[in-house]
Amino acid sequence: MIRVVRYSSEMKSLWDYFVGDSKNSHFMFYRDYMDYHADRFVDHSLMIYDEKNRLIAALPANLNDRVLYSHQGLSFGGLLINKKATTEKVYDLFLAIINYFKKGDIVDSFIYKRVPDFYNKYPAQEDLYSLFLLDAVLIRRDVSVVIDMVEPYTYQEMRNRRVKKARKLSIDIVEEKSLKGYWKLLVEVLQIQHSVKPVHTLDEIELLKSRFPANIKCYAASLNGELLAGVVVYETETVAHMQYIASSVKGRELGALDLVIDHLIKNVYRNKKYFDFGISTENNGRILNKGLIAQKEGFGARAYVHDFYEIKI
Repeated sequence: MIRVVRYSSEMKSLWDYFVGDSKNSHFMFYRDYMDYHADRFVDHSLMIYDEKNRLIAALPANLNDRVLYSHQGLSFGGLLINKKATTEKVYDLFLAIINYFKKGDIVDSFIYKRVPDFYNKYPAQEDLYSLFLLDAVLIRRDVSVVIDMVEPYTYQEMRNRRVKKARKLSIDIVEEKSLKGYWKLLVEVLQIQHSVKPVHTLDEIELLKSRFPANIKCYAASLNGELLAGVVVYETETVAHMQYIASSVKGRELGALDLVIDHLIKNVYRNKKYFDFGISTENNGRILNKGLIAQKEGFGARAYVHDFYEIKI
């Protein structure tokens, strides 16, 4: 019989071990990442055991006003499973989760944010079939654009021109060990262009970087000591994901950001399986930011969708 248990802190070692063994894992699912903002979310992550008391699945999740999310504090966070999980077993896992919440009468619906398929280390669409059987409703679809580094890719001419222009200048690209200087530029750019702040504060991102130094990195371009542009990269075994992208006015004029991206693609992450530019959608996926996605697709990236489903409990 399948047994569903709510995660608690004494289970941290077992949780983290299972995350590392999952075929659809990500370092964001380790508790040292998830728990940095534990004060903002009511964690209701689940650990699921089989009839022999073996841990066979985990669900990063939080509870918010009778809705279970997987997970609001993470970009995604579906059901984590290992290579042994079969299609039939995964459906049984979903039924067990639904039954768990029905008995507790604390949840009316379950918002399921799938791990995008290009992150999976092994085929992992068993959850998609279960969602179909459960009449789950697709409520949001974002579009990420990704370069498949195994296959040939081609830059558009405009991106080539900007990279060539920037290469003629004495622009330095380095990995920033401290994020303080870059965060100042990022905050200024986001405020001027979008009137928003980064999701993470400087203290938060530096804390996470200190906990995951092999996974969270920052690369920036400078000219004569002036910071022009940069990106933060979330790195997994197979994927390099860009986020927190910023460029000053001068950086845009000189093509500094294009040079940084080109350096990451062709040098730093040339041996990764995928290079992910992130999403280019707004308003729960209903609005495509055409200018943003065109810039990303100019490097040869093409679309993968990131789906959100709702299951009524």
